Amino acid sequence: MEAYSHKKRSRRASKSMLFVGMLILLAMLLSACGSNTTTGGGSTPTPNLATPTVAPPSDLITPGTLTVGSDTTYPPQEYIDTATNQATGFDVDLITAIGQRMGLQTKVVTTSFDTIINSLVAKRFDVVISAVSVTPERQKKVDFVPYFNAGESLLVKIGNPSNIKSTADLCGQKVGVQNGTIEQTDLQTANTTCKNAGKAAIEITALTNQTDVIQLLASGRVVATYQDSPVTDYFNKQHPGQFAVGGSVVNAGIEGIVVRKDDTAMFNAIQTAFNQLKADGTYNSLIQKWGLTNEAIP
Repeated sequence: MEAYSHKKRSRRASKSMLFVGMLILLAMLLSACGSNTTTGGGSTPTPNLATPTVAPPSDLITPGTLTVGSDTTYPPQEYIDTATNQATGFDVDLITAIGQRMGLQTKVVTTSFDTIINSLVAKRFDVVISAVSVTPERQKKVDFVPYFNAGESLLVKIGNPSNIKSTADLCGQKVGVQNGTIEQTDLQTANTTCKNAGKAAIEITALTNQTDVIQLLASGRVVATYQDSPVTDYFNKQHPGQFAVGGSVVNAGIEGIVVRKDDTAMFNAIQTAFNQLKADGTYNSLIQKWGLTNEAIP
């Protein structure tokens, strides 16, 4: 809302002037909309911040703002739009809409995935949304509000010259993966299986940035990369004639918005806001916008 300054014409205003002023103020409040300074816009609904439907927690890092940790190198769920230099993607749109339900602005803080949960526990963010799979190990440290269902898949060069259809075909091969992901753990397990079977080890290159991982494949330094299935599909669509999907989607599982275990108020607010977005169709609209119909949760 733009601020205006006025010079006082007298110490006491007339009743008519007060009435007009009240009408103007009311009109400005009714027209005020929430915005997110970190997303690329689109068709995301923008409810009025002055009329939230969910009470926000009182212990936010920055009052009036939902501070969100995210590894913004993982399209289509979160990435930096090069045209605006702002975070965008399905996850960003969703957490923005959740923040709006609480009458909050949303600030996305780009963070390395392999330290993102520890940073949340250390209270560097209010919540995390970053394609984080719900696992028993992670549930020991944090709580999750489920919002997405994704599997794992391999990305290979067009034509799949090495005939890679699963991690069992990676023995003796060079493979790229992002640090701290479930896929990195699965590759390490597959590597152990290779060696126990007397086969050559998998040469795993783990990098911090998912885009850099894909570049390993593009430049021929690896024969495959392993990541969430929506990410595989995204890069395959973005680079027609260059990549292909190796095999089928496996290990489908739930991803969740991450909340500190001791932050009951935040957990309840996020869960309630998410339920409202599902009920009013916003969630489905965002799923359709980003082409993620196979990943929607019921």
